[in-house]
Amino acid sequence: MSDPYCLESNPRQLKFADITSAAYKIKDGIVMTPCMKSHLSDLTKMEIFLKKDFFQVTGSFKERGACYALLMLNEEQRAQGVISASLGNHAQALCYHGNRLNIQVTVVMPIQAPIMKIQACRRFGATVIVEGADMKEAKIIALKKGHELGLTYINGYDHPDIMAGQGTVGLEIVDQVSNIDAIIVPVGGGGLIAGVALAVKTLYPNIKIYGVESDRCASFSTALKNGKPTPVTVQPTLADGLAVPLVGWNAFVTAAPLIDKMVVVGEEWIAMAILRLVEMEKCVVEGAGASGLAAILSGQCDELVGKRVVLPLCGGNIDTTILGRCIERGLAADGRLVKFSVNLSDRPGGIAELCTILASVGVSIKDIMHERAWVTRDVFSVKVKVMCETRDMDHVKILKDVIHQNYNIVSFGDIPKAT
Repeated sequence: MSDPYCLESNPRQLKFADITSAAYKIKDGIVMTPCMKSHLSDLTKMEIFLKKDFFQVTGSFKERGACYALLMLNEEQRAQGVISASLGNHAQALCYHGNRLNIQVTVVMPIQAPIMKIQACRRFGATVIVEGADMKEAKIIALKKGHELGLTYINGYDHPDIMAGQGTVGLEIVDQVSNIDAIIVPVGGGGLIAGVALAVKTLYPNIKIYGVESDRCASFSTALKNGKPTPVTVQPTLADGLAVPLVGWNAFVTAAPLIDKMVVVGEEWIAMAILRLVEMEKCVVEGAGASGLAAILSGQCDELVGKRVVLPLCGGNIDTTILGRCIERGLAADGRLVKFSVNLSDRPGGIAELCTILASVGVSIKDIMHERAWVTRDVFSVKVKVMCETRDMDHVKILKDVIHQNYNIVSFGDIPKAT
């Protein structure tokens, strides 16, 4: 069962007039979010501006497209209601604006969707169906139910009205920041970059548009290589909002000619970006929202050094448990959280001696555990596992040197390189 608004056989290329229409119609329903110069500018050696679209009521840019798509429904469609499949942000946006405009919304969310996003949709009075192992299955379920119940299906990234609404981010950015050299846009299904690229390139053709996606789901890069949207295997990722296995047909034909560069980033850089934004900007964003900064931190945008660069922080709906993991992974990648194991004498004072050595180099112990039963080589030894806090990679090197100098059997966990 197919979506009549998003057909492979007849992709629709977005027009600039669609975006300007959306900007006018949604202006009373969404927040015009700030775009401010960032403290990260010194760190990155670029003039960084952050478009804080996570300030929308539901915490993401998805409200723009959802609001416009609902406003563009005819009377019959409004009366019947709408349905969609979503991991969370699109679902929340649709539910919020559906409630605001008195339009009944049904969302199908896969079982992997974050619990906080599921609960938020229910608070907005929508019908929430948690079913399907992933987005592909959830979409099939939603299309089938929509057909059975006479509901209009609204694709979260490829519906023409959705893309037009997302493009208003681009209009706001060029109005708020002058002399922009580049905008780095997170890419999942492609709706945001399609709208932003069209809006920006129409007004300022010299502004570079970069797309960034997770290496766990590089669907747009794959589509560009093959000349058309191509299914990819999705792996679990911190940037769950980018985990779309097949980019939209409408989004692809609109965005592909306008993108200057695609960047694919690893999980450690997304975690690092989340940490940097928390510490330096006091911004709590989800993995997708932090991916633009991740592209810079990974060293793949060094040609932009000295340039004026805008990063849309497109979503802030990160699950609190995931946030904790991201911060810890970011600290590890930054050389500020280290784990190691060491075999030492199982005599009184053995662990105290280790602690004294760690204190002598200014290392703070976060967690410590010792094992006896699994040390088979020497019954008079104990294996101690330590997680500790360090200042940076140079401090880690000092720690490693002093531990190796004092103990024979030592094992450090993998320490990824960081900027």
